[in-house]
Amino acid sequence: MSKEHANTISVDGIELKLIVERKRVKNINARLRGNVLLVSAPQASPASELDPIILKLASRLMRRVHQAHVNADEEALAVVRRVAARFPNPPAVSGALFVTTQIASWGSYSSATGGIRLNASLRRMPMWVIEAVAAHELAHAVHPNHSPAFWRLLREVYPDVDKADAFLAGASWLARSWGQTPTIERSLLSGATWEDLSSDGDPDQDG
Repeated sequence: MSKEHANTISVDGIELKLIVERKRVKNINARLRGNVLLVSAPQASPASELDPIILKLASRLMRRVHQAHVNADEEALAVVRRVAARFPNPPAVSGALFVTTQIASWGSYSSATGGIRLNASLRRMPMWVIEAVAAHELAHAVHPNHSPAFWRLLREVYPDVDKADAFLAGASWLARSWGQTPTIERSLLSGATWEDLSSDGDPDQDG
């Protein structure tokens, strides 16, 4: 970034205008106003030290805004309550949200609050996959573990859960490897034709 600081930064693929103000403050603070990131920083902080902190704060703010946006229609709560009705003894659901802070798992259940959090990346996946994740988390209201009894209940409530697990494993693998996948292979995966490829020369074609 630096220059003193670049005029724009890219966060999660989104360009933000950056305004950094040096003030008599002890901590670095950031606010997001539309596509403008306003940062106040201590006067003595070197720009090289500020750069990674600014990017971290910007990412946190962007994800917070995105989370509010994707939960505006309360779709997560509607899905979870619909799936809960499938259980022999429907678990109480106090709330459900798509979240942008859940990286290591697809969902979580809180026994203390009865709330469910779903990874926001699920939103663009088939509904039966979202429902399978919701069913998995709701089953923890009955069995707070992954015991045989847990899996019996889950498969009784949602028989497609194993199919959904395979789908999610494939989605995770593709997301991790997409950046290293050659363009021509991306096109094959997405179902594009050779005519759709924007490359020079004539690629070899299989019969």
